[in-house]
Amino acid sequence: MLSRFSILCAVTALFASLALAQPSPPSGQSTASLATPTLTLPDALRYAIEHNPAIAQARERIREQQGVVLEVRAQQIPNLALSGDISANDRDLSAGSPAQNRNWGMGVVASQLLYSGGGALASSRSARLAVQAAELELQAIVNEALLSVRTLFYGALLAKEQVAVQEENLKLLEEQLKDVQSRFAAGSVSNFEVLRAQVALANGQPDLITARNDYRLAIEELRRALGVPRAATSALASAATPAQAATSLPPLAGELALEGTPAQTVDEASLMASLSAARANRPELQRLSKLAQAGENQVVAARSGYLPRLSAFGRYDWQRGGPSTGWSDRRDGWTAGLQTQWAVFDGRATAGRSAQAKSRLVQTRLALEETELAIDVEVRRAHSSLTEASELVSASAKVVEQADEALRLARVRYAAGTATQLDVLTSQVELTRARLNQWQSVYRYNVALAALRQATGTPDPLI
Repeated sequence: MLSRFSILCAVTALFASLALAQPSPPSGQSTASLATPTLTLPDALRYAIEHNPAIAQARERIREQQGVVLEVRAQQIPNLALSGDISANDRDLSAGSPAQNRNWGMGVVASQLLYSGGGALASSRSARLAVQAAELELQAIVNEALLSVRTLFYGALLAKEQVAVQEENLKLLEEQLKDVQSRFAAGSVSNFEVLRAQVALANGQPDLITARNDYRLAIEELRRALGVPRAATSALASAATPAQAATSLPPLAGELALEGTPAQTVDEASLMASLSAARANRPELQRLSKLAQAGENQVVAARSGYLPRLSAFGRYDWQRGGPSTGWSDRRDGWTAGLQTQWAVFDGRATAGRSAQAKSRLVQTRLALEETELAIDVEVRRAHSSLTEASELVSASAKVVEQADEALRLARVRYAAGTATQLDVLTSQVELTRARLNQWQSVYRYNVALAALRQATGTPDPLI
């Protein structure tokens, strides 16, 4: 018949084989991927929540604090321990009969802390508050990561639109060159007009090259914020078309467009309402408030060193000594009682711990005040930036309409012989600048709106 030890070993081996047969994914990884035809802003935000390294580290800090809670709570619940020993010595060293040279013993001890001056309870409360603070830190990091992803996504869309504007500019310059060459062939213009059109076309090439490089760099910054690993980048590059192989992400979906109506958004986001929302919703403030409460409990835990500790214990022992080690020849019995310990003088170690805990509490409260001031300034800055961006959006839209009409009139006048080629080229440059400014104003408005949401602690509408 199998012994109990053999059965236990067999069961342990069975569970170990089952655990090895079903490997789990590494911590922090997700099965989500970017294997999609296009990348939308909601897809990017969701991917960042699962893969952003800063968010993953914040989650691990929560798990760390949860482990601290388990460790601290161990003082408040009963503890059970097993002990055992076996020894043998030379027969010439036996105190009694020369044959009594083998001894063994085993015991089980249960203990329960009854009183610790409030230190155990305060430490447990402090640990639980630290977990809540870590969860609020995660929320703050998620908000910052989402703002970063939004900003970089808008920046990539802006870079893409700037590439399109420069390509359209070159297309118009090429058409202008062809028109001038046709006029030169007909003898209506001089070679100087052709040369000036060629120079304008050549001067437009560097801007397009720079815009394309800015787009590639914007994609790389977005990939970093998303937390896309290099392996996923290689897989995307191998599956992409030659035109897309230069980027490390799927093509961005959509165009850079305004989120809502600028004037209405600024009216709704009044400064006083934004400040009140920030004080109530910002996880950074709530986190520091939790840490201050935890610090107060740490002060209580440190002061508990001045008070006695009282514990109850119970023990049962089995012992045997002599030439026979049979189980039936054992001596066994129980022991129960109370145990107290009071450090009447500990070299002022408790005083030192109390001073440290008080100082950490004061530092946390000062950090809370400093953060409140910083968030107040952040909200005011975000609100001011949103107001400015809203005004720029309105102004740039009018400028584009005027520049487009100016170019049309310049071409009509040039065809009629009442305007020069310089007038047409100048109008084309102004139209290109107006379009770039318009896209830049849309980008600044969307970023300012996202920054105001983050400053006031408003959840992202796409999550």
